[in-house]
Amino acid sequence: MVKDKSTSQAQSPNSFLLVSQANAPKLPPIPYADKEVENLIELMQEPKVKVVRISGKDATVSRVNEEMGLHRNVHLACHAVQDMNRPLKSGFYLLDGKLELSEIMKRKIPNADMAFLSACQTGAGDGRLSEEAVHLAAGMLAAGYRSIVATMWSISDAHGPDVAKKFYSQILDVTGDAKELDDGSRAANALHRAIQQLRQDPALGNTERGLLTWVPYVHFGI
Repeated sequence: MVKDKSTSQAQSPNSFLLVSQANAPKLPPIPYADKEVENLIELMQEPKVKVVRISGKDATVSRVNEEMGLHRNVHLACHAVQDMNRPLKSGFYLLDGKLELSEIMKRKIPNADMAFLSACQTGAGDGRLSEEAVHLAAGMLAAGYRSIVATMWSISDAHGPDVAKKFYSQILDVTGDAKELDDGSRAANALHRAIQQLRQDPALGNTERGLLTWVPYVHFGI
């Protein structure tokens, strides 16, 4: 089941919010962001996972922030920025600006489970603060999400959809049940298996291009 606009005010126990913003103002376009979300919608149809998609002109700061409060799981395919001097000002670029960590944390999302941050450098810290976790992934953990997939540096727009599809395919394969699809505790193993699949691709493997494709992805949480 795919909805472009959610009307429910109650949080669904088994639902994914899929967000893509390929054309944030004043930033380079990332056309594969929409393809990434479309792949996931197709993947989740068979187990009948409830999916709410927000993209393009609908992917505004207020809309995405509101919808995040209605879903335990979120996938964000967009540009992101980390403000090392003001970490709570870090955030995700949408149609009309930046959804900041401070706003996400204010929402106190009940039963938040998993977040896939398909954007550049969402898990990169600050070398000046080597003993502190100052990045978007840490902020999402503080906001209540138990399991985060993030990136250590810039990622390939063209290969982002493949990584995401392999990741969610692994979760589906492990659970075999849509009722358990939202269990973020499976995310670390799913990411490991997805990366192993990528490394077996003859066109990628351990080549320099391959390393830039699969090395950036990391998991935080449980």
